[in-house]
Amino acid sequence: MRPRSSPSSRTLALLVALAVWGCPSRARAQACCAGGSAVTPGRLELHEDALVGVELKAASLLGSYDTSGRYITNPAGDTEGDFEEDLFGAVRVLRRGQVALLVPLVETQRQDPRDGGHFGGGIGDINLSARYDFVVAGESRLIPGVAVLAGVTLPTGKPPELASPPLAVDATGIGAYQVNAALALEQTFGPWLVNATGLLAIRTPRFGEQLAPQGTLLAAAAYTLPSDAAIALSASYAFEGDASANGSVPSSSKRVTVVTLSGLWPVTDSWRLLGGVYLDPPIDGLGSNQPAVGGLTLTIIRSWS
Repeated sequence: MRPRSSPSSRTLALLVALAVWGCPSRARAQACCAGGSAVTPGRLELHEDALVGVELKAASLLGSYDTSGRYITNPAGDTEGDFEEDLFGAVRVLRRGQVALLVPLVETQRQDPRDGGHFGGGIGDINLSARYDFVVAGESRLIPGVAVLAGVTLPTGKPPELASPPLAVDATGIGAYQVNAALALEQTFGPWLVNATGLLAIRTPRFGEQLAPQGTLLAAAAYTLPSDAAIALSASYAFEGDASANGSVPSSSKRVTVVTLSGLWPVTDSWRLLGGVYLDPPIDGLGSNQPAVGGLTLTIIRSWS
């Protein structure tokens, strides 16, 4: 069983959308936190010193994309439910710099007519990251906000090759170190916020196989309401070439597209709730060698200034 793409890329749209408007409408005046993080769902506002949070995810497998990019529905009797609880925190280390930690807990339920139903899970691949904003969105009408991001994902989860048969429901990671680097450009236009992020991930060899570098492109737009609530729409496209194992592994390249609609409710100055729905559109050509899923998220964040 070949591993799926790194969790950080599969949920990039969620992570960036989550951080895009992790600030209420005072961003109109301060332009404090446009854009998003490519490697963690926790993004500090400029006036915050630290935060902690938990993101709950529940998704269902809709089908899959074959090697040619054709979308295929699940066979009769085959079902899969994916669940995740991400614990994260971030701390400011410089006026415009921050570091963050993400610890995922992953569970999977699968069922097919031959093997019946199985459930399993465990800790996923832990991520450490850093972000620095050279220019904050809104500081200049001509120059957009510019931020660089870097991170490393540790192979703390169980890879598919070591998972228990028959359905490998306790697989929770890709079995390789992953180094991430990203560039985020962002700008505010009144209550609107626009973000474009590019991410590159390099993975170490795993089980005699070398995964190709993975690129992700993301675009997001958010609108802050007078009530300080906000809505955001984002889309990401992740892609990688063929893996290699004593030569190229034919037809092993991967592509996936994710569309996310999200909403923010600032409960108090220190607490905020975020919810979202995301979908890998079941349309030919929008993916290859990847499952197509749809799911929901709920996130609770507590911050300190």
